[in-house]
Amino acid sequence: MTLKRFVIAVPGLLAALVLVSVSAYGQEKSDESSRATISASGEATVTAKPDRAQIDIGVITQADNAQAASTQNASRLDGVISAVRKALGQAADLKTISYSLTPIYRYPKEGGEPSVIAYRASNVLRVRTDDLEQVGKIIDLATGAGANAIQQLQFELKDPGQARSQALREAASQAKTKAEAIASALGVQIVRVLSATESGGVVAPRVFQATAGVRAQAAAAPPTQVESGTIDVHATVSLIVQIAQIAK
Repeated sequence: MTLKRFVIAVPGLLAALVLVSVSAYGQEKSDESSRATISASGEATVTAKPDRAQIDIGVITQADNAQAASTQNASRLDGVISAVRKALGQAADLKTISYSLTPIYRYPKEGGEPSVIAYRASNVLRVRTDDLEQVGKIIDLATGAGANAIQQLQFELKDPGQARSQALREAASQAKTKAEAIASALGVQIVRVLSATESGGVVAPRVFQATAGVRAQAAAAPPTQVESGTIDVHATVSLIVQIAQIAK
């Protein structure tokens, strides 16, 4: 005997199944978009001792003509470089970060075209050192050799990664504690963390700005004292957590 298989199509039933499937999908999306959440953020600052210094040493000269101003500047800069290399060795980290040669104008009181009365040459040498005990000595040697401006002195971290990671951990822990406190006050519980965003890890170097011309003129001036202090590393972490009613 041969058995035959019959398939009976019921249009109404098929439509009902499709409708139930679509409805269930829509309900799932609706539940996903309407779930309750708490947002909280935490901030942290970690202090660290700097281990690198960056000194921008300026040599500024002025003369009646451009050639003279440039030549005088080059000569004085050579002296500054020699003095710094003497303190740090031939492997010293030195580089020129800016150079300018500009005219100086005189403007007639009665108006009219200005006239050039002199030229100013400016050369800025950047010195980096990991020996922070040498910073004051470098400044003194440079100004004694002809530098007449310390454009900037900055202390920094060679590798801020460890301090940044610590700041992020502390900020995340603070954000979590805040979220838990809010949930407890509302009588709900945290189900899971939906997102975590960091917007920090900012290292704020210590920067000083000063001119060294006055000290260079004082033959019996005491050695320059420089305190590196500490560097602040900031971090911010924001959390979004899903919450639910506590089961009774």
